[in-house]
Amino acid sequence: MAFFLSCARGLEYLLVDEALALGADKATAALSGVNVDGDIACAQRLVLWSRLANRVLWPIADFECHNDADLYAGVQGIDWREHLDADNTLAVDASVSGSELTHSRFAAQRVKDAIVDQFRGQGDVRPSVDVDAPDLRLNLRVHRGRATLSIDLGGGSLHRRGWRQGQGAAPLKETLAVAVLLRGGWKDDAAREQPLLDPMCGSGTLLVEAALIAANVAPGLRRAERGQPSRWKGFDASHWDSQVSDAAARAKAGLETLNSEPQRLVGFDIDPQAIAQARENAEAAGVADAIRFERRDLATLSAESLAQPADLAGRAGLVVCNPPYDERLAADAALYRLLGDRLADSVPDWRAALLCGTEELAFATGLRGKKRYALYNGALPVCLLIVDPLRRPVREPREEAPLGEGALMVANRLRKNLKQLRKWREQEGVSCFRAYDADLPEYAAAIDVYRDADSGAEWLMVQEYQAPASIPEADTKRRLQDLLAAARNVFELPRERVAVKTRRTGKGGSKYGRMAKRDEFFVVREGDARLRVNLYDYLDSGLFLDHRPTRLRIGELAKGKRFLNLFCYTGAASVHAALGGASTTTSVDLSATYLEWAAANLAENGIRGAGHRLAQADVMRWLAAERGEYDLVFCDPPTFSNSARAGDFDVQREHVELVRLIMARLSRDGLLLFSNNFRRFKLDPSIESDYAVESLSPASIPPDFSRNPRIHQLWAIRHR
Repeated sequence: MAFFLSCARGLEYLLVDEALALGADKATAALSGVNVDGDIACAQRLVLWSRLANRVLWPIADFECHNDADLYAGVQGIDWREHLDADNTLAVDASVSGSELTHSRFAAQRVKDAIVDQFRGQGDVRPSVDVDAPDLRLNLRVHRGRATLSIDLGGGSLHRRGWRQGQGAAPLKETLAVAVLLRGGWKDDAAREQPLLDPMCGSGTLLVEAALIAANVAPGLRRAERGQPSRWKGFDASHWDSQVSDAAARAKAGLETLNSEPQRLVGFDIDPQAIAQARENAEAAGVADAIRFERRDLATLSAESLAQPADLAGRAGLVVCNPPYDERLAADAALYRLLGDRLADSVPDWRAALLCGTEELAFATGLRGKKRYALYNGALPVCLLIVDPLRRPVREPREEAPLGEGALMVANRLRKNLKQLRKWREQEGVSCFRAYDADLPEYAAAIDVYRDADSGAEWLMVQEYQAPASIPEADTKRRLQDLLAAARNVFELPRERVAVKTRRTGKGGSKYGRMAKRDEFFVVREGDARLRVNLYDYLDSGLFLDHRPTRLRIGELAKGKRFLNLFCYTGAASVHAALGGASTTTSVDLSATYLEWAAANLAENGIRGAGHRLAQADVMRWLAAERGEYDLVFCDPPTFSNSARAGDFDVQREHVELVRLIMARLSRDGLLLFSNNFRRFKLDPSIESDYAVESLSPASIPPDFSRNPRIHQLWAIRHR
């Protein structure tokens, strides 16, 4: 069975790892959650043990839903005697979107009405509503004309652990606190052995959750002590009782060990009321003896103030902190600078996970981040900064050297390009674009700009073209350094926001493959689409910027169409088609990595369901076996590829067969958009004689690629 774990945005990939560790057969990230394959026992284990999920949703129905009549009929079509008794209580949580159903409370009421009316029609008493502690809690989601009705197995949000007695003005959710800890490395041996410090602890959320992880206390144990979380008839009560008994035994042993050890978890705060709340929370959680809370001003933080027990002295630990910021993500940058200075001076060999309001506030700490993660604190996008170690590198003080002659030439050309592109970018709302493409031949590189859709931070991806063998290596290195210095100067960016790659040419074209393993994704916007990019791990970012006009055109053409995306890469064209109203989308690629990326892009835009299919297959073989019909097809094959699972592919050699296979699947009035980036490619005359062919290449090249009109070719191909 497939079920769904909901979570805060940014926690999806951590939750995938957790679900697999807790016994899921399969787990894949979606927007604000994870799709899981597993049985009911696995789902109940996640209710008890998940530290990251908000809800565990077990679907019982999925149906078309365009209005309240469809909703009522769909719910009435379920035999509710299989799920609850007439004397049970129920509650319905709803999330709806669409032109007809626009109010979540009304949708929840219609679900309740349909259930109650069914029981009444069968002569039973009606189930009553209990919004606080129902026997059965249902979750309704209506999106793009589909309704999914699920059992909420946890009976409510799992972030409520049951230990919170008091909180400050801006409490941190327990699930987000766990994400900060896990990203900082607080798990397994680290949680059992290392010191932990929160220098601005507030009501102690980070420290309490850290202690519960260290003691191996199930986050749902206190809820379980109040009784079974759901009285749904499909709930396996015997398995649940066994799991709770096992968790209770583990918690008892873990807490006894943790509370008997020297205090290695320390929390400071300047507010005495916050310290009092933190102590109350730790007491309620059973970890008061494991945490030392103390009122202390951040400015007085020092190695001596930690006063570590003798057996922990000198041992490097972890700093976790959620410095203050308001609902506008505004904060005092000086406070963040003070935090960075005090940590670097007091615990230079420790590492830190700092949940900052924005990238700019993270930068204000003055700490060199090893990684950054985009997370959400409720509806607020925030930046998690990972620093390891906190020690600042020793540098000789020096003034920033002025740009040399070569760097100055590149900087001037960059500024000229940005000025020329500014009006077009503003009119079209373009936030990711090519700013430079070997405009000066001796500085042979491309510079692409990517703007984070949530934080607004800009990043550069610099792709150095392989220099001819006749150019001395020293000259090549010097020119690249000049170009990078110019780019950082013009865009006013630190080095860590500039990804540098060298594009080398091999048989058939540029080489692709995994280059790093940083897994740093962020979301950019293109038209109405939100798309995930990764500037470090692969040769390309996950988004071919030169195809921007083609993807936007697909969105305009897709309404009501059956869309097919071949060699789909990360599925950006499929996202545009779905957002444009395509009745179905099918995305085919041989790479599991890129299909997972495509699935994440679809999920990022709320696109899910059986109507949006992903197929891992060799495109030629898939087309030969496929029997479906499509109205709009986009095919952008590689110049050349080889794989252990498929034969060698050469676009010039294979394109005639490829196009004919596609046309066999294209509806009578359908359209094939066929593209490739092989500069010497020639369309075979037989294609033009057998089909109606129109070249769209000039119109498909955007202004930021106008210097390189051969970046790709594009044809519209139809049946005659």
